[in-house]
Amino acid sequence: MGVALTKSAQWTAAGHGTTTLEITPLNEAILKEIILFVENVLYKHPQEARFVFVEPLEWKTELKPSAFGLGYVVSEKTVKSEEVDKIGEPLLFLFGSNVQVRSFEQLSRLLYIAKDTKLKETQACLEANQDPVAKILGVDCSTAKGENVNILKILEKMTRDDDPEHEVKMNVAMLIQTLDMHLLNHSLKHIALEIRLNPSPIKNDIDLLKSCSGKGEQTVLESIEYTSEYEFSNGCRAPPWRQAYGEICYVLAKPHDAETLCITCCTEGVFLNGGKADDGREINYERKSKIYKDLVTFLSEKSPTFSEKMAKQEEKFDEQWKEKFQQDEAPKNEDMTAKPDSAKSILDQINFGRSPVNKRLEPTLNWRNYVDLRDKTLEKAEEIVSESSSESEEEEEQPDHRQEANADLPSEYWQIQKLVKYLKGGNQTATVIALCSMRDFNLAQETCQLAIRDVGGLEVLINLLDTDELKCKIGSLKILKEISHNPQIRRNIVDLGGLPVMVSILDSPNKNLKCLAAETIANVAKFRRARQAVRQHGGITKLVALLDCGQSSSEPSQPSLYEARDVEVARCGAQALWSCSKSYANKEAIRKAGGIPLLARLLKTSHEDMLIPVVGTLQECASEENYRAAIKAERIIENLVKNLNSENEQLQQHCAMAIYQCAEDKDTRDLVRLHGGLKPLASLLSKTDNKQRLAAVTGAIWKCSISKENVTKFREYKAIETLVGLLTNQPEEVLVNVVGALGECCQEHENRVLVRKCGGIQPLVNLLVGINQALLVNVTKAVGACAVDPESMMIIDSLDGVRLLWSLLKNPHPDVKASAAWALCPCIENAKDAGEMVRSFVGGLELVVNLLKSDNKEVLASVCAAITNIAKDQENLAVITDHGVVPLLSKLANTNNDKLRHHLAEAVSRCCMWGRNRVTFGENKAVAPLVRYLRSEDTNVHRATAQALYQLSEDADNCITMHENGAVKLLLDMVGSPDQELQEAAAGCISNIRRLALATEKARYT
Repeated sequence: MGVALTKSAQWTAAGHGTTTLEITPLNEAILKEIILFVENVLYKHPQEARFVFVEPLEWKTELKPSAFGLGYVVSEKTVKSEEVDKIGEPLLFLFGSNVQVRSFEQLSRLLYIAKDTKLKETQACLEANQDPVAKILGVDCSTAKGENVNILKILEKMTRDDDPEHEVKMNVAMLIQTLDMHLLNHSLKHIALEIRLNPSPIKNDIDLLKSCSGKGEQTVLESIEYTSEYEFSNGCRAPPWRQAYGEICYVLAKPHDAETLCITCCTEGVFLNGGKADDGREINYERKSKIYKDLVTFLSEKSPTFSEKMAKQEEKFDEQWKEKFQQDEAPKNEDMTAKPDSAKSILDQINFGRSPVNKRLEPTLNWRNYVDLRDKTLEKAEEIVSESSSESEEEEEQPDHRQEANADLPSEYWQIQKLVKYLKGGNQTATVIALCSMRDFNLAQETCQLAIRDVGGLEVLINLLDTDELKCKIGSLKILKEISHNPQIRRNIVDLGGLPVMVSILDSPNKNLKCLAAETIANVAKFRRARQAVRQHGGITKLVALLDCGQSSSEPSQPSLYEARDVEVARCGAQALWSCSKSYANKEAIRKAGGIPLLARLLKTSHEDMLIPVVGTLQECASEENYRAAIKAERIIENLVKNLNSENEQLQQHCAMAIYQCAEDKDTRDLVRLHGGLKPLASLLSKTDNKQRLAAVTGAIWKCSISKENVTKFREYKAIETLVGLLTNQPEEVLVNVVGALGECCQEHENRVLVRKCGGIQPLVNLLVGINQALLVNVTKAVGACAVDPESMMIIDSLDGVRLLWSLLKNPHPDVKASAAWALCPCIENAKDAGEMVRSFVGGLELVVNLLKSDNKEVLASVCAAITNIAKDQENLAVITDHGVVPLLSKLANTNNDKLRHHLAEAVSRCCMWGRNRVTFGENKAVAPLVRYLRSEDTNVHRATAQALYQLSEDADNCITMHENGAVKLLLDMVGSPDQELQEAAAGCISNIRRLALATEKARYT
């Protein structure tokens, strides 16, 4: 109500009239929660409800005096409440269209009277009283600046006098603060579930509409164009001060049947703004319509002609591709013989990305009715946009294996062939008997699976799914569920249009049928094309609905709600969602369909068969940041931690993997610790037989170790010693996580000593010769952390670890280069004869200097840090100067990256201590950019820059440059810094500049 209105509610931008609440789903949700609070406060807190506000809440109302009845004195134009305050003023006063209210009780009654218009009344009240807390409790408790209600001030007044009014006021303040927290949490959940636009899809839509615009009758629009031709580097065209409101660009669209529309495209969607001003320059940014999900939806709503022509365009497109598809599929034996790849070449031109169905797979029944030709032709184009770029195919498109004609086939093959004939030509009874007989075969055997396909059985089984006979459907699905474990069968099912039929069965009232359909979808959706087909035919929404099957209460722990069949339906739905959740588009579809709260509810059950697919789905989805926020909001971490103590290894593995994905966030890492999740993770380290579980557990420990408090707990649970023991004889996926965890743990001195005493240095150095990039990044970080300890550094040096680190600077991967350079810094700093050691690496110094030509900011920062340490030795400084380090450092000076600025300034400071390097830096124009570093917000940058400028100020020309660029004023401010090094460097630089000025003045007068 107070802070929530300031921080969460969405207001129109100031500049054109008074600010008002925007018409958005978030605002509507906030208003409904406030209404619920006001309506309930009269019954839950009657004393606080009668508290008289310090100032009345006043706004313009749509209520008429005639609407008021008992408890009010009503006249023709005014209404007064019978309840009055101490001085006799009514607590509700209506005059004309203005209303004043001075208690929650009267607010509650007014909302009751308003009935259907209560939402409008609440909005009008909040818009007119944008800091309602100040009027309710007084200006001392104002929340206009986003601060919480100051309960301490009220408490202080209570201690000064015994007025009971202050106690009630204290309770009201606490109620408002509780409401604020509730609204903020409610807003967070709402925002976490929103899907936001970005510049790329908006630009694609506008480009597509431009290509279909013009003066002709076939065009969908007369014109569409941006209001600004300038595009920023982030893809936005809105001015920077409007980008702060999430606005991306502004578009002028002229439909055939309407005036030109000025449209705002923002992260929340698309809406109509106030249009351009008379001078044609400024735009009235205020929203004038509701928010639409995209540009096409907006224009369809505003222009019937646009909607009609877009529909015709789609129909025309569908007909063209349908004709082309049918031509490609027509049986032409001569063409197939003469040009066996002709069909494939045509399909390749329209980006199918897969081979057409083999001729022998052509079904004799009407299976084509279930194939959406448009989806099929546009499938590859949509894959490029909607599928996750990180998603990989579990199974490559494999050649279609068939039984050789002259091969010795087992008797089962011929028996299945006979049964398929009965399926094709028999009546209902014969079909059911044939299905039952077919299930008697070992359908897990590949020969039987391929036999069903080779003799046309798949087409028949899929066709049976569209009959009205329940037994035939169940029998067919039971067989398809078994044989769909075969990768070739999965692809054939998709090619024959089987998935749309299975998705439609998910709406069936028969729970057994729904279970079988969901399980079959779970088996088939193991590759990208299948997952996409499930989503395109509405399967994700239907599968999410299965999770809610049979649950009518928010308390899932009640056994009565978990009948065996309901549990099975939800389990099968979760299993199918698990398979589908491997693509980004499907993850978004699950979230949009409301899957997260349902998965969170199912996570509280004790059924392990249910928990495994539920946790598996959450584990897949947790790779996305918006999912991690929603998982935190739904308090899922607590249940993941609880299930780590399960006896089921697969459940332990998926829970650990889900924690690994979520623990990127600090709050999640803290939740894992607070709910006692670190101890079971540490205990699972000793169980090394299951490598997949071990990889998940070590991954979770690695991410949790980013927080120092967790590292302390792991040391207490003896996890560090166990991690050191896992550095040998483990697969790479385990080693990456183990080394990553040790790298985080070794940031503390006690743990570095522990790793050394446990003999962990040698296996870490041995891993430096690997080729796995992720492992190399982690192991270099761990070795660098250990090198901070002088005794550990001696061991690293004796094992030739520094040379191995230096050789990794040649690695093609920039992350490996950067991590190796960072690791070299403590090695050089703590080595006994660092200068000689560095010179002993042939070509090593030249290699480091040449890395300053990299385009990667992290590589540059790490190399600058390494140069700072190398340059401490005068001979090494002379060598790198000869290799041209000064001009290369000077070229990097014009950077805005504070991390690079910090280490670059340190490197410049060190390099100034040789020969004419100070002068050379000035000649290469490095001084002026360094002065600008003093305007940074980073104290480390200030210190390093002041030291560099102090060294550079030993040269007269550099002093002049500094003075011209305003260095003196900036340095004077830093002389008063609490940082002693910064003080001394700033004062020394000012002293040098002043000496030069005095010498110049003296020379002028003499």
